[in-house]
Formats: sequence, C-alpha cells, structure tokens
Amino acid sequence: MVSFLIAYATYSGNTQEVAELIQETFVSRQVDVTLHRIGSGSIPDLANFGGMIVGSFTWEKGATPEEVKDFVLDVGYKPAHVYVFGTGDTQFGGDALFCQAAVKLAEFYHSMYPPLKIEQSPRGTQEPEVVKWAEGVLEHWLHLHA
Repeated sequence: MVSFLIAYATYSGNTQEVAELIQETFVSRQVDVTLHRIGSGSIPDLANFGGMIVGSFTWEKGATPEEVKDFVLDVGYKPAHVYVFGTGDTQFGGDALFCQAAVKLAEFYHSMYPPLKIEQSPRGTQEPEVVKWAEGVLEHWLHLHA
C-alpha cells in the first residue's frame, strides 16, 4: 500500500486546511496518510512512508518559518520523494515573495514536482486546485514506482 507523511506548519490554520484536503484526496484513492503538525512532537519515522509532503506558510519577507527549518534539520537527510505546498499572501511582498518558503523547500529537497502555492485559505475556488495538485503528486509517485 502507498503511504505518505504530510508534515505541515501552521499558525492561522490555512496550511492545515490544505494538508487536510490533500489527506482527504489521498484517502479517497486508498492511500495511507499520516498528518504531522511540525513542532507538535516527535517526527514519525520516514522509513515507514513512500513519500513525504511538506507544507509551510511563508513568513515575513519570503522567509521559511524557524519551526520548518528545525524540522528539516531534525529529519537529518533528504528523503527521495518530497513534494511541497505552501500558503501565502500576495498582499505582503507581491508575487516576488508569494509562497517563497514552498519554493525554497522544493529547491532544497530537489522535488521533481512543482510546489503548490495557495493564497491564504484553500476554501472556495482554490479547493479544486489543491485536489488537482494532490492527484498529480500521486500520479507522479505511482509513475516513478511502476
């Protein structure tokens, strides 16, 4: 069975909403998912998962939050299959800084799939975008393991 860890950091709840929507999409396709809120305890053993999805909001002027940086350091290595999503707000820094934490994480992990960028909450018109991205991640992973 395919299994994924979705690790996310959230303050306002927007990133958690995206994580939960990805989880729902995966579960509806018989994929085992474990949600882990970054900073809420010990990190699940990544050896138990076929892939990892990391979600982060973007802080200040395009920065990655400290707890996400700590998570990366605590993991201690770059797993083979990492996918990234982020939430942000173009009101603070415009398009140039929008979801830069997700962009930086995708580059760091050498993700082979483009990061998902969500403006604030996924509710409403962005929900289908999240579902489409999650389905694409799963198709990408399955293609690599065919």
